[in-house]
Amino acid sequence: MPRYVLDTNLYIRATRDEEWSRALERFYWAFAPFVHLHSVVAEEMLAGALHPALERRTQERFIAPFEAVRRVVIPGHATWKRAGQMIARLVRDKKLSPGGIGRGFVNDCLLAASAREHGFVLITDNTRDFDLIRTVEPVEVSPPWPEAGR
Repeated sequence: MPRYVLDTNLYIRATRDEEWSRALERFYWAFAPFVHLHSVVAEEMLAGALHPALERRTQERFIAPFEAVRRVVIPGHATWKRAGQMIARLVRDKKLSPGGIGRGFVNDCLLAASAREHGFVLITDNTRDFDLIRTVEPVEVSPPWPEAGR
């Protein structure tokens, strides 16, 4: 069974869309032992939780359960280096402008480098950024939501 890490946009969408929240919950029920939280995703979610109530719900619903079972992916030095190399290659290949690299894209590169390093399938609906990243880093990406038995 593959192991999964989810992109931030899926969690954010779940806080805004009840149907999406139910889809995320169904995914968790089917794949819970195989899902991990990336620390970059935790950072992005908390950075966007501008109200104390949303910060508390984000912590309780999306972060604490992974911390409790020690399934948090924390990028190490080699992962940071790999993310930097991916960005440099995209710039060298003229697929990315040196001035057009935002924090979100750096975080996406960290997610991709970690997913590849740990053998995770990265679940995202951010096809634009991850299709670009996949031109220089062979990371397995899946749209939401993989089927049970995959």
